[in-house]
Amino acid sequence: MEGYLTIADAAAGLRAGDVTSRELVDAAFAAADQWEPLLGVYLQRFDVEARAAAAVADAELTSGIDRGPLHGIPLGIKDIIATLEGPTTAQSLVLDPEWTGDGDAPVVERLRRGGAVMVGKTTTCEFAIGFPDAEKPFPIPRNPWDTMTWPGGSSSGTGAGIPAGLFLGGLGSDTGGSIRIPAAYCGTTGLKATFGRVPKAGAVPLAYTLDGIGPMARSARDCALMLAVMAGPHPDDPTSSDRAVDDYVAALTGDLRGVRIGVDRLVRTGDAHPDMEGLVEDALRVLVDAGAQLVDVELPLYDELTTAQFITMTAESAAYHMPDLQSRWSDYGAGARFFVGGGALFTAPDYVQAQRIRRLGQKLVRELLTDVDFVVTPTSTWPAPTLASLDPVDPMASLRGLHTQYWNAVGNPTLSVPIGFTAEGLPMSLQISGRPFADADVLAVGDAFQRGTDWHLRAPQPALAVPA
Repeated sequence: MEGYLTIADAAAGLRAGDVTSRELVDAAFAAADQWEPLLGVYLQRFDVEARAAAAVADAELTSGIDRGPLHGIPLGIKDIIATLEGPTTAQSLVLDPEWTGDGDAPVVERLRRGGAVMVGKTTTCEFAIGFPDAEKPFPIPRNPWDTMTWPGGSSSGTGAGIPAGLFLGGLGSDTGGSIRIPAAYCGTTGLKATFGRVPKAGAVPLAYTLDGIGPMARSARDCALMLAVMAGPHPDDPTSSDRAVDDYVAALTGDLRGVRIGVDRLVRTGDAHPDMEGLVEDALRVLVDAGAQLVDVELPLYDELTTAQFITMTAESAAYHMPDLQSRWSDYGAGARFFVGGGALFTAPDYVQAQRIRRLGQKLVRELLTDVDFVVTPTSTWPAPTLASLDPVDPMASLRGLHTQYWNAVGNPTLSVPIGFTAEGLPMSLQISGRPFADADVLAVGDAFQRGTDWHLRAPQPALAVPA
């Protein structure tokens, strides 16, 4: 975004008088005009509302009113999260547009109170699950690094819009990796916060015991700035925690001396892109240079917990969607039908057993994290797949090497950070996981890594993209 890639840099520019919020918003919409025919990031743009909000932000900053580091910053909002400016569709023909009649979701209200400017609602997968569906009247989101590839689901539009400069940060949601997968495929940073750290009221549910709203941006520091505003309990979300909110920015010291990081390369779980091993080893050396000690570990109950996550996600989504599935089957896209309809096939004993596995997994991960402070794994061992390869009839075969679901099953905070590019020019990523509610510490590891790399600051060029 015209001279500013990160929220932190833009915030400094606003306070130095080097840029205005109106200029940031205008640059964001100019980037959208250039990129949008290729990417399909937006379901709805808030041009008029965003420019009006930017004018207010500029007037307040000029008069000495400073609402914090997000004041005047343009953000994109995933279209399962309610905003005042427009309806929430969840990219589906099924959802009643009046569902969001109450206005902002609590997390959006908090961002707005912090001075952030909402520039639009971004594309997703239908009800935050499945794949793009060309048979439905919605944009097909594409990856700015190669528009023949997918930006990842389900926070697709937010993931694609950040590296292309359509906004400086945005909101995603993560039930099985839907923040971390787009961040990984698009070369940016995304945080799945501890379950319950951010209230999810005002967001269309997918799976009640797995869902979480989180920040997506260029850097771990930007995610920390956003989380500081977003975190904390809300009475409309009974799963939100009343635990005190940490100072996420103060934790970013860049110093990892004395920190023990467990490394699970997950090579036992299947194949990987030929460039993955070298990129991972290079990234681990950066952590060592920052002072960390590396220890080889093996995640407990890996297969069992990823299975438990899938059962939980699909069964809970079926519970939410069952009346509409029965009466409006054809209005759902093929991908959503596969996942949500498939959830109805699991029995009550299946679901109960999945929750028992999750509780055991939480105990074993807690024990692992008494020996090491963090665990690092690949986010995915393969880069973004082509859109042509996505198969809604057999979606699990379309997504090779994903390793995100495990951390949803246990609820721990997990940050995805870019670590370089394949020979084909597609981003690759690691995820950093920590103890429950140690979100500040996880962000600190990501920040230390990014002080020694610039992968998160690389920007794709629209002139090099393939027209959709």
